[in-house]
Amino acid sequence: MECNHGAVHGLSALLLLSGALYVFVQRRNGPAAYGRYTGQGVLPFLSFTVPARWGWFLQELPAFLVPALMACTTDGSVHGRRLLLCTIIPHYLHRSLVYPFFVCGRPMPLLLVVFAGVFCLVNGFLQSHALLHCSPRGLDWVDSSLSSGLGLFAFGMVMNIHSDHILRSLRRPGETVYRIPRGGLFELVSGANFPAEIVEWFGFAVAVWTLPAFSFAFFTACSIGPRALGHHRFYLEKFPEYPRSRRALIQFILPAVI
Repeated sequence: MECNHGAVHGLSALLLLSGALYVFVQRRNGPAAYGRYTGQGVLPFLSFTVPARWGWFLQELPAFLVPALMACTTDGSVHGRRLLLCTIIPHYLHRSLVYPFFVCGRPMPLLLVVFAGVFCLVNGFLQSHALLHCSPRGLDWVDSSLSSGLGLFAFGMVMNIHSDHILRSLRRPGETVYRIPRGGLFELVSGANFPAEIVEWFGFAVAVWTLPAFSFAFFTACSIGPRALGHHRFYLEKFPEYPRSRRALIQFILPAVI
């Protein structure tokens, strides 16, 4: 397959625009209406829901299947780039086939699941096509950005999975109550999984050095950054004893209360 530069640039621009719009919408209407914000925010009218584990499975699965399929079907001349693409597959393997079987959150609006699934499908193709067919980089292109980017990606993914484990351990089977998370990055920030995922995708962008990768990292920061602020306010309002030293998203930079 030849590189379609028009599609790559157009979808990358759409990601950047969508990220900026996401920040505006969440600042105006509150975080997306799933999880603890079900029934609130920009889509309070959604009534059709699916269990949380099925919602996560269905919406994240395309982001695992598309890169895996493209990596397996691309010819061997791009072996290095194919291996580099495979670095993101463990993230979505965990998100689609491991994480959903342990999550015990509230039901998710079906429409949001559909939107997220379409996004994961398109973005999975965009990242795969840009790296496999448009980029000269690969694991044979060894420089400081490749090594540091892969290091950031690995660190972010490990801390993301660890933060998810801490959150799951706060609930017994069948519970939907909220408790103060403790341990790991939660001692520094209220939503440790959010900065971990942002670091993860910026690390991937630095490693592969493609416009779609940086656009996706920007979109990730814009979509879950405001959600991290919402979580921080939630904890401060719900728990009088909540540690005031914790930040919303980035320790030592953002103020404790925003």
